[in-house]
Amino acid sequence: MKYIKVDIIGLAPTPSSGGAAYALILGESTGDRKLPIIIGHYEANAIGLELDKMQPQRPLPYDLLRDSMEAVKAEVTEVVIDELREGTFFAKICYTHNGKASRLDSRPSDAIALAVRVGAPIYVAPDVMQNASMRREQREAAPVAMTQLQQMQHQLDVAVQEENYEKAAELRDEIKRFQSERQQN
Repeated sequence: MKYIKVDIIGLAPTPSSGGAAYALILGESTGDRKLPIIIGHYEANAIGLELDKMQPQRPLPYDLLRDSMEAVKAEVTEVVIDELREGTFFAKICYTHNGKASRLDSRPSDAIALAVRVGAPIYVAPDVMQNASMRREQREAAPVAMTQLQQMQHQLDVAVQEENYEKAAELRDEIKRFQSERQQN
């Protein structure tokens, strides 16, 4: 399977969480889609510290994992966000050790916190990108009469344009549930 390379393009607190959750925005390296992932404060802090090249006084667990892998001569080759199930993203940390390729199951936030520390590329499975990403498109004002699905899609477009990624992620999930329910009926 050919994965889609992404870069970290944003990390910001979600307005309604009071700083407890953050939106990590991944953008296609060669496209216009953005993938918002809601992560915890601790993980966001760990990613942000590394992106800003700041060293905490004591090593974080991600630093310990990096150092442990280096000590046993294992190399992180890439991080892959490979699944989206019931609104939850799943990831794999891909690495080599003694010439053998292996994978570790991980939360995306933890895998990305490690990836930024070791300079490993981040990839997303095509179906995850298709189902959970958003395009930043300028659209005309919404028509007066719209179906419920069209209204939700318009709200999603507005949220993306306003860079309200938490709301956009909620709307994306709501649209997926709505479409799933319609297919079952």
